[in-house]
Parts: sequence; structure tokens; C-alpha cells
Amino acid sequence: MSERLLLITGNYSPEPTGIGKYNGEMMQWLADKGYDCTVITTYPYYPHWKIQPPYEQQGRWYKKEVHGTLTVYRCPQYIPAAPSGLKRILMDATFFIAAFFRLFTLLFTTKFDVVIVVVPPFHLGFLGLLYKWIRGARLLYHIQDMQIEAARDLQMIRARWLINTLFRMERFILRRADLVSSISEGMMRKIAAKSGRDIFFFPNWVAVSHFFPITGRADLKADFGFNAYDKVILYSGAIGEKQGLESILEVAGAMQTDARLKFLICGAGPYKTTLENKAQAMSLHNVIFYPTQPSSHFNRFLNMADIHLVIQKANAADLVMPSKLTTILAVEGLALITANEGTSLYELVRTHEMGIVVQAENQQALYEGLLKAINEDSGHITSRAGDYARNFLAIDSIMTSFEQTAIKAAR
Repeated sequence: MSERLLLITGNYSPEPTGIGKYNGEMMQWLADKGYDCTVITTYPYYPHWKIQPPYEQQGRWYKKEVHGTLTVYRCPQYIPAAPSGLKRILMDATFFIAAFFRLFTLLFTTKFDVVIVVVPPFHLGFLGLLYKWIRGARLLYHIQDMQIEAARDLQMIRARWLINTLFRMERFILRRADLVSSISEGMMRKIAAKSGRDIFFFPNWVAVSHFFPITGRADLKADFGFNAYDKVILYSGAIGEKQGLESILEVAGAMQTDARLKFLICGAGPYKTTLENKAQAMSLHNVIFYPTQPSSHFNRFLNMADIHLVIQKANAADLVMPSKLTTILAVEGLALITANEGTSLYELVRTHEMGIVVQAENQQALYEGLLKAINEDSGHITSRAGDYARNFLAIDSIMTSFEQTAIKAAR
């Protein structure tokens, strides 16, 4: 009989980006390897912050999906159209309650060997602990985003007593999970410091069979409505407040006299309308907004861009590892990244010389970095980016390591 795995997470396929994308690929990989996989999750909403078709009429109650040896239980959840700190807490609480009732039914009907909890929200770990204590499963707690630190540093939650309470709750989970993992060395150091335990490195990956370099950029640009001589400067990803995307508008304004430069902002998120209004108020004719692109031609879309922007605020730079960077590297894109010295992102890119790094929240540094990306030969950078993706970020090698260390250890 194959081992049974349970994933509890707030994001899952078919969400096209972020944590949901990685969770879907992880469970499909494990199912293809012969594991009996079950997922407790919610309906796909990210990065649009509303339930996506064809689920929009089903999101008020539970739903079961069966895909061979992979079973997905979807739970209802409050999803705010304009998330704030308080609304995010309410959203996470409603999913926790809905997931608890689904897990409660499985407690007495299904014996899982391993429970994987992918956070945020961090308190899903309590559900994993509940199943571990009652049924004796091994609990793997994987941290994709340091939610509490981000909420504190971005001032989404300002009450010190609440922040301290959340940290105490998190430590309770961290010290009782069988394995704790995260996606970057900087995050691992922070988690180890507050938990007093070793942290397993489980980085985000890229499907190099789906994302790879394509020649003929001029033809690709024509397919997406640009001229061959245009320099397309692309930001593709979630459009939220923590990215600090206003800096793109500022640098676009400073470079508006160069008709070749086209700043393309692609994606969805609660901050997109605000950003569009700011661009309009600034009369930025060189800034173009695109919706999230379908996966069927996303590889061509990424290959079309001359420069890829990976923008984030300084106080978030070591709390998250941008998932968009993995696909940029895989297509041998030229990445211009904002990250400060000492952060894991800065160290990674500089060590492997696979992008241009400039100081975060420094408008002049971003401007100068963009001039460098536009005017200097970058062939050596993009070549190293592709090599790194193929050698270190391929899904098979990362998932095989995770399987050997985390899953098979439960036997």
C-alpha cells in the first residue's frame, strides 16, 4: 500500500503564481511517484483576490475533487477584495475554521503517514499538530513567507501585544513539528534563531521543461504588440503593497524621453488599480498594464522581455524569496533586482553573478541599474542565470531531495 500524504494549505492549483503554483506542482510530482495524496485547501483566488472561474459559483461550501491518486478538498473562505491587516486576519481565521471541520472528518476515516503544512497562514500548523497527536503522523512545516515579520515590518499589524502573541503561537508550532523547512538561507537563519532548531532547505523550483530560452525576440515582441526596436522592461507577478512598485512609475517618468523604453506591468492584485491611477495621474505614456498571462504562452511572454524587474521593499527583502526569479533565470532573462547587502537574495545573485542587484528603495540606484541593463552587454549574466536554473532549480532534483529527507524519513 502506498504511503498517504496530506497537505494543508491556503493556496493551491490552479492559482498561476506564488505558493499555490508550487503546492500544486509538489503534490502532482508526489502523486506521479505513487503516493496517495490528499489536499485540504480553499478555492483559487490569488493573485486576483476573488474566486476564479470555474469555481466562483461553488465557493460558499465544501467541494471534493478526485484526480487519480490525488484528492483535493476545497473549503469556503472569506476573501477581501481590498485586503488590510484586519481583513487578512479574518480571512485566515475563516479558512482555519473551515479546514478544521474538513480535517475532523478525515481524522476518523483516513490514516495519513505524513502531514505537510505550507504557510502562510502560520497557524495552520495547529491543524497539523492536531492530526499528529491523534493519529501519530509525521508533521512537516514548510514556511514560504515569514508572515508575522512581514505584517509587523510593513505595519499591517501595529499592536505590539498582538505581534508578540502571534510569535509565541508560532514558536509553539515550530518546536513540535518533526521537520521545519524554508526557501532561502536568510529565512532559515531567522527561523532557526527563534525556534532553536535546525531548518531544512527546501527552495522553490522551476519546471525547466516548460521555461527555457527562445530565440527570435523581435518576432516575440510583435506577437505581444511591441516593435522590434522597443526595449521591454517587464514586471510580472503579484501586484501588492509590499513590492514597492511605485518605484517603477518613478523611473519610467525619469526615462520618458526615450521612446524605445516600454515599462510593462503584468499581473493582478489588490494594489493594481491604485498603481494604474498613479500612472495615469503622472501621464506616463510609456507604462503599460497587462493582465496575468495564461500558462500556455507564458514562456514566450517572458522571453519577449529585454529586462525583468524584481522589485521589493527593503524591510521585506529577507522575509520572502521572489518566486518570479526562478522563471526569469530559467529563460535566461536579465534580472534587475532590488535587494540590500546582507540579505539572502543579494548574496545569492552576487555569488552566482546571475543578475544586476541595486539597493532597495533607492530610486537613483534603480535608475542607474536600469541604465546599465539597457546599455551594457549582459550575455555573461544571462548565460549564468540559465546555468543556475538548470543545475540548481530543476523540480526533479529539489523534490527528490525533499522526498528522501522528509517523506521517506517517516517510514
